[in-house]
Amino acid sequence: MQKLQLKRDELIEKKGHEIIRFPNLNTVLMVEDFLKEHRAIPITIAELRNKLPKQIMHQTLKVILEYLWKSGKIIYGPRGIQWIYVAPEHLKKMIENGLEL
Repeated sequence: MQKLQLKRDELIEKKGHEIIRFPNLNTVLMVEDFLKEHRAIPITIAELRNKLPKQIMHQTLKVILEYLWKSGKIIYGPRGIQWIYVAPEHLKKMIENGLEL
């Protein structure tokens, strides 16, 4: 199985650290859900790590945040991280009116 590789210039922190651990889907969803619930104000990475329901390694959290940033779900600025994604209305309608088998 081929290993996913991120280039140094694709990481939020560009210090040349090699990625050793990759997050599983449950961890990504946990971070997404937390940020959605606390979307009102920006939160720092340190605050986020302390407030998450489960402990997470700093490097793993950075990889998740990089993914969320690239997919347009969060912004990352001097005051911290903030959830900005809103699902398009047409997708919500498609899911609600979907065909059941």
